[in-house]
Amino acid sequence: MDHDVRVEDYLDDKLQSTTDFEHLDTLLSSVEYQRSQLQSQLDDATRELDEARKSSADRGASLLSQIDEFQALQKSIDVRLQIIAESDAPDDAIRRLEPPMKQLHQVDLAYRYLSLLQDVEGLRKAARSHLPQDPKAALEPYTRLKQLALRLKELQEQADGAAVHLVTHVEAVTEKLWDEMKKTMWDELEAVLAKRDWPNVDPDLEVDEEWLQCFEKLVDLQAPEVVYSPTTVSLLPMDVMAQIFVKEFRFHFMSDKPTSSPQVINAHCFPWFLALVEKWEDFLRDNFGSVLAAKFGETAVANKIIYMDPVCAFITSMLSVMREKITATIAETAGDTVFLSSLLSQLMTFDERLRSDFSYDGGDADEGWGGLTSEVLSTHFRTWLDAEKKFALERYQAIMAAADARTIDYDFAGAGKTKPTFAAVRVTDLLRSVTAQYERVRRFSHKLRFLIDIQLNILDEYHDHLRGTLEAYLSITSTVGRAFGVTKEQLAALEGTGALETLCKVYGSADHIVNTLKEWSNEEFFVTLWSQLQTRAKSTADQNNLAGGMSYDHVRDRTSSAVGSSTEADSGVLFDETIAAYSQRRTRAAEFLSDALVDSHRKAFKAYLHRPQWSTIADDAAAVAAGDLAVTAELDEPLRILKRDLTFLHNALSTAVFRRVWRTALERLNNTLWSDVLMGHRFTASGAAQFARDVRAVAALVERFIPDGSGALGSLTDALRLLTLPLKDESGEGEGGMTLKRATDMVFTDNSEAKKALEEMGIDELTPANARQILQRRVENAE
Repeated sequence: MDHDVRVEDYLDDKLQSTTDFEHLDTLLSSVEYQRSQLQSQLDDATRELDEARKSSADRGASLLSQIDEFQALQKSIDVRLQIIAESDAPDDAIRRLEPPMKQLHQVDLAYRYLSLLQDVEGLRKAARSHLPQDPKAALEPYTRLKQLALRLKELQEQADGAAVHLVTHVEAVTEKLWDEMKKTMWDELEAVLAKRDWPNVDPDLEVDEEWLQCFEKLVDLQAPEVVYSPTTVSLLPMDVMAQIFVKEFRFHFMSDKPTSSPQVINAHCFPWFLALVEKWEDFLRDNFGSVLAAKFGETAVANKIIYMDPVCAFITSMLSVMREKITATIAETAGDTVFLSSLLSQLMTFDERLRSDFSYDGGDADEGWGGLTSEVLSTHFRTWLDAEKKFALERYQAIMAAADARTIDYDFAGAGKTKPTFAAVRVTDLLRSVTAQYERVRRFSHKLRFLIDIQLNILDEYHDHLRGTLEAYLSITSTVGRAFGVTKEQLAALEGTGALETLCKVYGSADHIVNTLKEWSNEEFFVTLWSQLQTRAKSTADQNNLAGGMSYDHVRDRTSSAVGSSTEADSGVLFDETIAAYSQRRTRAAEFLSDALVDSHRKAFKAYLHRPQWSTIADDAAAVAAGDLAVTAELDEPLRILKRDLTFLHNALSTAVFRRVWRTALERLNNTLWSDVLMGHRFTASGAAQFARDVRAVAALVERFIPDGSGALGSLTDALRLLTLPLKDESGEGEGGMTLKRATDMVFTDNSEAKKALEEMGIDELTPANARQILQRRVENAE
């Protein structure tokens, strides 16, 4: 049905009018052509399908055939394996073949060994054939031989130590070849030097071409070793030129001559070495500086001055014999720690001369040369530290045992400065000398050990001494302490200014130590040491060994709690903990000083406080009116005590501390006079005038030593202005016309009127309540 519809549509499309029938033949021809094409395509498709089916059938048959063949082969293999498994013939064959196979392997191995040995010998001969004419050419076969030796060593490690003799032989041949190469070139330069009678030449001489060429060839030979060596090596041409000086050194300083004595090493050996280098300095630089610059200027060692500067290279060649001398000297004087300390100090000076005079850095441009001192200390540091510690502690004990150790050194500083004891000054001098002993040491852990084990230990001992002094003072002066028994000698030592002197010794000594440590904390040496400690604390993972075997906690407790801190607020200094401890002793001593003054004043004013005559009428009314009174007799002794204490403390303490201590004591005295005299008695006009005269005497004495210091008595002074108001102002010279009656009326009216009265009199330290209490002390207001 669908087919008919399509035909109908096609005909409708082609035959739409009668005229279209005229072309019917053409249309039929077209249809017939299309049909024939479709039939042809259908025939081709049918043929291809038949061929595909045939090919598929053939492949299937082939695959089945292959499967059958595989199964048959597998079955055959299984049968043969079963036969083999049940037979002993293969094992017998293997056993019969093992000996000839082993012999074959050994023959092959021997052949390879012989070939390798032949190559080694060939390389050796090739290297020797180029000497002494062309050391650069000789380096090529030598380098190959060296690489072979290194490779064999690596393979031997992987093979659990096999071929020991072969590896040893190749290494021995390599080393012997290198020695032969060096000796060949060495002998050549040595012969040239002998012809020119070296070193008997003019230091201003310009070397000839042959000498220069021999020098250059030795540098060429050694260049690879210099560039690739992980350690510092001496330059061969310098070794050749220095050997005559090495022999001379041994003759003078390592023989039975007097100059070989360890005791004269600083007087003869070190100066000879430095003078030798200084003599040939210009000669070496002028003649050989350009050669070294040309050879090493573009290499990895261009930044190492020991290869670029002939003088430094010469020093490197000479230092080996100096090391021998130092080692022999230490061995010869073993057990003599005093000599060891002296030698190390002299050796540090020698090292420093090489660094400063000749810019010698030992091949380490970043860290610098550790010096021969560092090499000695790597072995003998503990011995040196113990010796220095023992000496320092003995010196400290001697300082503390001196007769004047606990005497104040009034000549240490001028007026207005706190004076320490002789012991404190000598202890800081001792610590300075210890710093001088180790400040030139290069290794950080060694410096930190000196600081903690010696200096901080001495500071701790002296701190314990000061603390013990304060504790002894407290036990003598306190009620609890006296209950356990105090000797008469101890009490006598505190009589007069004894207590003040004891406390001033502690205060002055602690203050001197604190100021000294703060000053040291800003010195370059200790600032650098602190910076190194901070860096080490932040970067070291092992907190049990921060430096020199000391743990992080130990170092922090002995130096500063800021160790390892990354905040700027905790910058800290090396002596933080020690400064804090001494500051506590200083503060405590200052507090005791104020208390001692208060106690001294309490005893001195005891009779004055109980004087009963304040309410009597004076016999000399004119003197009272004129204010021309003498001080009370009971005040003479207190004034003497005050003057004595003021004079002593003025000489012993700094101005600021002197004023601070006395202000506290005077405020307590002000309170005592207020409560025990002013509030404890009643006063007539004459009694009030006498009391005011006495207070003015005390104030005047204080002003002589402490300008404006009488301000601590300000409230008492204002109170006496009220207390001494006249009954009437006949002369017109009262307090702004203020009389006792008028003031009383205003003060007792109300607070507002009281404040007006006080303002009128210029009194600002009293309250209305104080004013009422004071006015009530006048007998006229007793009712």
